[in-house]
Amino acid sequence: MLGNYLIGLREGLEAALVVSILLVYLTRTDRASMRRWVFFGVASAIVASILVALILETISQDLSATAEPAFAGIVSFAAVAFVTWMIFWMRRSARTISTDLRHQLDDAALGGGHIAVAAMAFVAVIREGAETAVFFWAASQASGNTVVSTFGLVLGLATAVALGWAIYRSSASINLPKFFRITGILLVFVAAGVLSYGIAEFQEIGWLPGEDDVLVNLSGVMTEGSLVQTLIGGIFNIKATTSVLQALAWMTYSIVVLFLFLRPVSASPLLRSENAVADTNTETSRR
Repeated sequence: MLGNYLIGLREGLEAALVVSILLVYLTRTDRASMRRWVFFGVASAIVASILVALILETISQDLSATAEPAFAGIVSFAAVAFVTWMIFWMRRSARTISTDLRHQLDDAALGGGHIAVAAMAFVAVIREGAETAVFFWAASQASGNTVVSTFGLVLGLATAVALGWAIYRSSASINLPKFFRITGILLVFVAAGVLSYGIAEFQEIGWLPGEDDVLVNLSGVMTEGSLVQTLIGGIFNIKATTSVLQALAWMTYSIVVLFLFLRPVSASPLLRSENAVADTNTETSRR
């Protein structure tokens, strides 16, 4: 549940921030009449995201006993790739997302009018929505409890909407770099669990070796439906039995991604150039 809550919160907040930035900027630039086109784009993206989730579920139900694990494994690996990319993208863009979106909105409003603004809102939200749908499906399959996973996702999205509305109304502020850093760390472990699940699915059909090389067996503690199984399985997507390959993949992914995610970010050449110009101007003014 916590894993899906984090996904809903993080992806939902990204989308909510995008929408709030667009709405505020349209209002401040005397283009409030275009706001309804933002909502039209957002609504279309939400519907499309739900369709992605329904398509994934429909396909998985119609597959054979051999094809279903293969499909689940492929979607799991794709979900891990999406979330990993999203973690690093937000790490890089959290400080500049507002400025970037305003420039894009100016280009859209001047170039294509209402339709372009709606399309921009649609693209911004569908990216988050599609990633959420794929990762939610994979995580719910890994945890084995669709109801709890759905509740966690909905709760996370509701929290994100509330935060987005509060930010839009200027009644709350949030340190975005810090927020995305904390949730990024937690999501690394969630993604590692989904990666482990995907490996288990491939091992089940013989696409990967080592299914019988069990490293950890917690079946005596993590009985199906127990509180321990619900908590551990829902948070980290960990099953009662873990093979050596699964454990190695989980640890390797977690260590490598956390190392890359937590290392200091050096300024880009453009930013260093801008800072150098600013320093020069400051020094000149002092003289």
